[in-house]
Amino acid sequence: MNELLVQIGTRLREHRKSLGMTQQNVADILEISMKFYGQIERGESKISVDKVIVLYEKLDLEPTYLLTGNKSTIDFKEFIADCPRDKVFDLEQILKYSSNLYK
Repeated sequence: MNELLVQIGTRLREHRKSLGMTQQNVADILEISMKFYGQIERGESKISVDKVIVLYEKLDLEPTYLLTGNKSTIDFKEFIADCPRDKVFDLEQILKYSSNLYK
């Protein structure tokens, strides 16, 4: 099992529990099955960039913290909102490939 995925799942689980939410609650917010959500929390499956953004927007879970464990001082809502339309794809690729650094 990929250690980075396990760490991401652990941080996600801790955040979910701190909000008093069930796996089903978060799965519903992410519009995925509870089975798949459970696999993400256990580090068995990857979470998409789109879902990381939903977690940030709906559950206030910082993407930097989720992916790296480091607290961020960047306001990601502002950062993403200010991203020029022609650079959105590049931003998505950066997030996607940064998660591959820990493989």
